[in-house]
Amino acid sequence: MKPEARRFKCLHCKMLFVPDYRNRGRQKYCSTLECQQASKRARQERWLSKPENRDHFRGAENVQRVREWREAHPGYWKRSPRKSARTLQDACLAQPAATQEIAPVALPEVCPSTLQDVCHVQAPLIVGLISKFTDCTLQDDIVLFVRRLIAKGQDILDQPSSRSAKQNKQSTLYDEQKDPAPGPLAASAGAV
Repeated sequence: MKPEARRFKCLHCKMLFVPDYRNRGRQKYCSTLECQQASKRARQERWLSKPENRDHFRGAENVQRVREWREAHPGYWKRSPRKSARTLQDACLAQPAATQEIAPVALPEVCPSTLQDVCHVQAPLIVGLISKFTDCTLQDDIVLFVRRLIAKGQDILDQPSSRSAKQNKQSTLYDEQKDPAPGPLAASAGAV
């Protein structure tokens, strides 16, 4: 069994704390925000108390160094941040969360014909996961796969454990359908 870690008293709040295992010999303050700020103040005071550090950034040579750097880098502070390439997710409008509960209904009503109707709220997540599973990005292939998943889920949730052969045959329609074949992207289709 591992021995209990040694605890130390924080120099600021005087509470006991377990130091980080990588700094246990040097950590004198606990991890609360107030104590970390006190630690920084103490470090700065300690650094400035040394005579060689008092005028560290003062003097003619430091002023000249900064002037030369600014001349070599004109407009540095005026640069706008780099903009990343726009992605499909940035171009899509945010979809509001659905607040109404979906009652269990027959399969044709639950499985609309388009992918956009199938994936109301979590479309980017669902489409991304399904495209990974099927290794295709065509919406027609993805909607077929979604229909089979819904049918299989309803079969699992709605059917009792002891089913007749007829029910078993009807509930396995999703198994009889062919998986969408992975293939090259259509010319107009982008990655989802």
